[in-house]
Amino acid sequence: MSYIDGLVIPVPEGNKQAFIASAQKMTALLKRLGATRVVDCWGTDVPDGKVTDFKRAVAAQAGETVAFSWVEWPSKEARDKANKALMDDPEMKKMDMPFDGKRLIFGGFEVVHDTATR
Repeated sequence: MSYIDGLVIPVPEGNKQAFIASAQKMTALLKRLGATRVVDCWGTDVPDGKVTDFKRAVAAQAGETVAFSWVEWPSKEARDKANKALMDDPEMKKMDMPFDGKRLIFGGFEVVHDTATR
């Protein structure tokens, strides 16, 4: 079964097109390194919670929205190998991020249930 990287990213609302352009470049890089699918989503209905929420998770500020992305890998091993290669990739080193990467949160997840038809 596949392995998923999930990301929650605070992005200034005015940087939507720059985020999309950056996501497209990152997708090409990730696919070259073995990702099977990359999905990037722009927050349009991200409510404030009473205890916690997406915005608080990334310390989103006024004028920012939350983007949610995931990357599908064939396995955790493939993802770990790609992450190592990513850190040394010259394309990654020159890529501009249209958000504050210090507040981005991410994690790797084992798929335990999937309704996708393969």
